[in-house]
Amino acid sequence: MNKVFQPQNVKRVVLKLSGEVLAGEQGFGYADSVIDKLTDELIAVRNLGYSLAIVLGGGNIFRGGTWRKQELNRVVMDSIGMLATIQNALYVAEVLVSKGCPAEVFSSLAIDKVVPRYSPQAAIAAMEAGSICFLSGGTGNPFFTTDTGAVLRAVELKADIVLKATKVDGLYTADPMKDKTATFISSASFQECLEQRLGVMDLTAFSLAADNNMPIKIFNIAKPGMLKDALLKPEAGTYIHP
Repeated sequence: MNKVFQPQNVKRVVLKLSGEVLAGEQGFGYADSVIDKLTDELIAVRNLGYSLAIVLGGGNIFRGGTWRKQELNRVVMDSIGMLATIQNALYVAEVLVSKGCPAEVFSSLAIDKVVPRYSPQAAIAAMEAGSICFLSGGTGNPFFTTDTGAVLRAVELKADIVLKATKVDGLYTADPMKDKTATFISSASFQECLEQRLGVMDLTAFSLAADNNMPIKIFNIAKPGMLKDALLKPEAGTYIHP
């Protein structure tokens, strides 16, 4: 595995987007201006010839495992969060379709009247036909984050990389929002991330990526054009590799 990101080796991509991205500064629901720009960027990437699958979080509607009423049943709370990811996927996909871009939504949960059930074969066929695919419902099980869902789907789909969209330029030695001395890390191995305790993803997601040699690139989705840059420019974002 190359220690430097090589754009020419990337064709099939799984993009992880938090639900909060869709809400913009308002923090809840949908910010139409944000979704308009985001879908334009997704279409631009698709038009470059990439096969694109997207895993959305649901935090703009409901955050299951972090819901403040901890005395409530965690399984039920996580189920609500998984349903939120399906709502987000349906909405963004519909915006793409309205712009003339083919998009399909698949769910890990059995709600066939609303959205077809996910399988790797169905998702691959849709991507190969040119659709942007949304893989919703998380893993279909409670106690797992959508980060884990994104890595799991990437492994199943034999993707070339997982792109993790964040609000910062990539990985830092500390939280740049809190520590002004934090320095940017352009590239790191899975082992280096563990040794330096760098918070790439939750441990389950990170371990799954490491075990399956699935590279990750972290980038700032808030900057216009950064989705395309993350795929085309080695210096854009942070590349995590085996």
